[in-house]
Amino acid sequence: MRKSTFASSMRKFNLTLLSVFVAIGLSAGALAAASSKAPTPPPNSNNYDSWLNKEVRHQLVMLPFFSVFDNLAYRVDGTTVTLQGQVVRPVLKDDAAKAVKGLEGVTQVNNQIQVLPLSAFDNQLRVAEFRAIYSKPSLQMYQVRSVAPIHIIVDNGHVTLEGAVGSQADKNVAGIAANSVPNVFSVTNNLQVDNGK
Repeated sequence: MRKSTFASSMRKFNLTLLSVFVAIGLSAGALAAASSKAPTPPPNSNNYDSWLNKEVRHQLVMLPFFSVFDNLAYRVDGTTVTLQGQVVRPVLKDDAAKAVKGLEGVTQVNNQIQVLPLSAFDNQLRVAEFRAIYSKPSLQMYQVRSVAPIHIIVDNGHVTLEGAVGSQADKNVAGIAANSVPNVFSVTNNLQVDNGK
């Protein structure tokens, strides 16, 4: 009897998690479909670094499977782009490299993105953290953006918040909410405060 109840609960949880991923994926996919080809770099070479930084960021946030449970970062050194961060799906790591390789002037992509381990426990924590953080009244405005700015990275029960918020108060609220989820081993709040909002 217990086994069937547990199996039923896991099926419901997996469906909930799937619906969260599908909803996030569909909205990101719609944005990606609406985007056009990357514009060519400016003829003035002094502006190339700035242009390339903007284009790399644009390509990464427009990836169809990029979600609130992934963190993508990058560094541009001349014509070499180093990709960093953590992703839930291996396909996102590959897609990120392909998107950046296609930019004019990029000669090398160093793909250091970590694929997070497959874990039902971590999946449960992802959903619980998402609900805890984005249900806070002061943080709900971030959820409706095309790319949610608070990213929830869960790795073997350890939670890291990445991204940017508009105030120190919002950063604090997100950290408190993340810490309120049961069974989390640790929470690291790396959110940046973007006062230029």
